[in-house]
Amino acid sequence: MGAPDIVRKVREAEIDIIGIADHNTCENYPGVAAAAAGNPVVLPCVETQSAEDIHTLCVFPDYDVALAYKAWLWERVRKIPNDVDYFGYQVVVDENNNIVKEEDVLLIQGAGYEIDQIVEKVHEMGGLAILAHVDRPAFSFPAALGPMPLDYPADAFELSRRVDSVEANEWREQYPGRTFIRSSDSHMLESLSRANCTKMMLEEPTFEEVKKAIRGEDGRRISWPWG
Repeated sequence: MGAPDIVRKVREAEIDIIGIADHNTCENYPGVAAAAAGNPVVLPCVETQSAEDIHTLCVFPDYDVALAYKAWLWERVRKIPNDVDYFGYQVVVDENNNIVKEEDVLLIQGAGYEIDQIVEKVHEMGGLAILAHVDRPAFSFPAALGPMPLDYPADAFELSRRVDSVEANEWREQYPGRTFIRSSDSHMLESLSRANCTKMMLEEPTFEEVKKAIRGEDGRRISWPWG
């Protein structure tokens, strides 16, 4: 999952816009963005793990905002050392896959903020807060707290790429009027494909256009990923 490797695979799949979302951090964004040089467009993201162990995909308009969010988040990230033998190396790479940093703090842990605080902070900073893989039996809102309220202030609910059309429609019936997206949640290059993404009707691949599509504004929209 090096920077040029991600870019090559995304270009082969003809995907226009991607998000780089490491657990509780965003520092691999610059390397991938530099490797992409605008093709694809790369958005800085953080897959935040809350105190309840709920994952939220936090998408930001630019890297400075993402870094400011990370600084806020890390005020309550415990300084647990990463166990390399168990979890593997946590590296930051540049556009040529040179390692520029190794993160010593364990990234796969719950920060000391509740999910409501995280969603509120992301919105305060102008970002998008998407409840991640709500269909999964772990690290999801339903797994930790039960069904989402219909008016929960997240911008969208994400279903994993493993959900079929029947199950996806059941989710849509359960949460009428809510926006659902499908993401690859890729940890390997093989899962980067158009089939694992969400088609959005945009004028151009930018954060603001994605934001409008998720909110159904100005004619932008999400195309239901499951046909």
